[in-house]
Amino acid sequence: MSNTKNTQESQDSQESRNSRNTSKSNDNQSAKSRPSPMEVLRQARGQLAELTGMEAESVSSFEQTEEGWALEVEVLELERVPDTMSLMASYQVELDTEGQLTGYRRVRRYERGRSDARRPGGR
Repeated sequence: MSNTKNTQESQDSQESRNSRNTSKSNDNQSAKSRPSPMEVLRQARGQLAELTGMEAESVSSFEQTEEGWALEVEVLELERVPDTMSLMASYQVELDTEGQLTGYRRVRRYERGRSDARRPGGR
């Protein structure tokens, strides 16, 4: 009788451990489905480069939205000599919550050495 009792306790203990492991596994899967901000940034740069053929030089804006993520990425569109005359572009990039690119568009094109014109109000 004692042996049967030990076997039942052992089975109950194993089921309890399995339940805890399954719960942890589900938490880990949930965390894995939501990429970190750095992973989103890397994915966005890579996906934009693949689609446009231009490597991202920098990310000037990055924010989480209700639909996923929104970034503004600076790319070198046309290299010139001297480098300050190279043509740069800003692309608005949108990603879903998993970090997959859902859309992009060029919002600005400028020479590398030029700053933005001063806006009214001193900004």
